[in-house]
This record gives sequence, structure tokens and C-alpha cells, in this order.
Amino acid sequence: MIKRLELKGTPREIGEEHGRAGVKEIQNSLETYEKLFFGYHRISWKEARERALVHLKAIEAYDSDLIEEMEGVAVGAGVDFEDILTLNARSEIALTGRKDIAFADGCTAIAVTPPASKDTIIGQNWDWKGSQIDSLLLLNIEQSDKPNITMVTEGGIIGKVGFNSAGVAVCLNALITDKKSEEVPIHLGLRAVLNAFSFHEAIAKVKDGQMASTANFLMASDEGDNRTMAANVEVSPFGIDLLPNPEGTHVHTNHICSRSLMKKITDLNEFKYEDSMVRKQRAEQLIYSALKMRPAINEDCFKEWFSDQFNYPNSINHFPNEKAPEHRRSETVFSIIMNLTRKRMFLCVGKPSSHQYVEVSSHALH
Repeated sequence: MIKRLELKGTPREIGEEHGRAGVKEIQNSLETYEKLFFGYHRISWKEARERALVHLKAIEAYDSDLIEEMEGVAVGAGVDFEDILTLNARSEIALTGRKDIAFADGCTAIAVTPPASKDTIIGQNWDWKGSQIDSLLLLNIEQSDKPNITMVTEGGIIGKVGFNSAGVAVCLNALITDKKSEEVPIHLGLRAVLNAFSFHEAIAKVKDGQMASTANFLMASDEGDNRTMAANVEVSPFGIDLLPNPEGTHVHTNHICSRSLMKKITDLNEFKYEDSMVRKQRAEQLIYSALKMRPAINEDCFKEWFSDQFNYPNSINHFPNEKAPEHRRSETVFSIIMNLTRKRMFLCVGKPSSHQYVEVSSHALH
């Protein structure tokens, strides 16, 4: 079971309740990332905190409410602000700047819109450290002057995968690259997307090099009356590339697809051919098969796709590679499916092949 937190109020109040009620999950996150940073880069937690602090000025200029909320989390959990900032900058610390990481990351994200489906459905398998299953939190956030949010995240991280009451949703695919900047960490960019009232506003929050590192944000928006869109948005310190598909199917895994971004950034995923590219092509094959053989694509299709074990252990339903060092093993930690048209969400904690999806109620659905 995942711990569910109902958060509302000012950014500081939202953060303090997150910290108080999620203190065990936050402590687990701190332990996981201290080990991970040392395993990847041989850096101490003290040095990781110093690396996170370089982003502080940009975050303050971007949205000071994010600072307020992280400060609240720190107070509620009884830890330092720098600890929470470091968790929110963990991708910039762990997944950029080194050519010797040799790490195969996971995550398969899929979205369908008309004409491929009557409904706008978006979801992903989130593949990461197996220990982070004990850090998961389901946050329902009520905030003034911004949409309500339902989000699955790791304890202490204030932006991740979810959707909002304006019909905007986002999923994340990590990308391992050689460059970063001192701008806004991508997890805070995810929160900015979920704070947006429209697709337009969401794009504006991540374009023009505002993000400190490279990642894919699979975004979708359903405004009702068949006004809907989804697109892979590869963000980077050098700007974005929007990768839409007018046929209404969208897949992304863990390698850069944008030709323009590849001219500026080196993709360091050394296993992209046998892992990331295979998962992407397999997901596209499953979608194409469904379009040919089924009367309609629905949430049950997503459940089948996310349970797929072709190319085990590097399958869409990802298993840890026991031959890899422990800190580099990745597996499916949760799976999420969001139907923006019908305003419902399904969540599976653990691998979909061995655990059940549960429908989740939320203020963001209304």
C-alpha cells in the first residue's frame, strides 16, 4: 500500500504536512540517494548538498513558492532545507556530467489521444531503485490560485508524475547526458507543469533552457469537447524539442529522440540499443497491434502493455539485472494510468505483472 497524504494551504503549510506525515518516506529517500550518489560518483552527501545549492538562485527566480514548500517539508520532517533541495535536484546530481556511469535506466511512458483512441489516456511504468518503493507517496494537493494536483512521488520530492484539475498530466523519462546547467532541476519543472492551467502554460514553464538537465516530459491535456493533445517534450539546458504525433500515439523510453538536441548533448545511456530502444519499439508494436485487432484502446490495454515482459529483464515491466552492481539495478517501482477524458486514475505499486491496479479517487478529478 502507498501512503496517501491530503495537503492544502499555503506552500509552506503544504510542505510542512508533507514533511510531518511523510517523514519515514523522506528518511528512506535520504538513505537511498546518499548510497546512490556515492555509488555513481563517489561523492559524499555533503558534496551532493553543495551541488544542489547551485540551483537555488534559479529556483527563487522561477517560482519562490517552490522554495517555500521545500522549506516546509524540511521543517515538518526535521531535516535541513539543503537535504530536501538535494532530493529535488537528484537527477542533476546523479544522471549528468559523467561518461563512465554505464547505467541502464528504465521508465516506459505511453499516451494515446484521438484518432487512436476516443479517450486521452497517459501513463508510465516508473523504473528506479527497488528500495524506493518504501519512499512512495500519493499526494492530493489543494492550493489556492493553482490547479489541484494528484501526484505520485518519492518522499521529500515536490514534483513528479501525475495530473491536475485543469486536465493537464505529465510523465517522466530520465535521460543520461553529459551536460547540465545551474537552472531549475527537472523535478521542480514537473511540478511547474502540474501547476499549469493549460498545455500552453505547461510548455512555457520548461522551454528556453529553463531546465537544468535533459529529460523527456510526456505531457497530455484534455480540455473537454475533443480538445485534446499529447506530446513528448524533450527538455534540456539548451531548449526543448516538441515531438507530437498526429496519429495520436506517443511512446518514450530513456534515450534522446530529438535530432536538434543531439547536436548539443551527448546521450550517455550505454544500454540504449538493448534496453531503451527495444522497450520503445516493443511498446509501439503493442499499440499498433491493438489498433489493428481491438475495437478500442482503453485502460485495460495500458495494463497489458505495462505488464509486458518481452526482453526480460530489460522489459517494459522492468526487472533488476542481477549482473549489475546493486546501486545500478533498476526495476518497475510503480505503474500509473490516467484517463483524462473520463477523469479516473489507476495505480499499481510494484510490478504490474505481480500486483494489481487500484482506482484512485482525487480532488484533481473534479
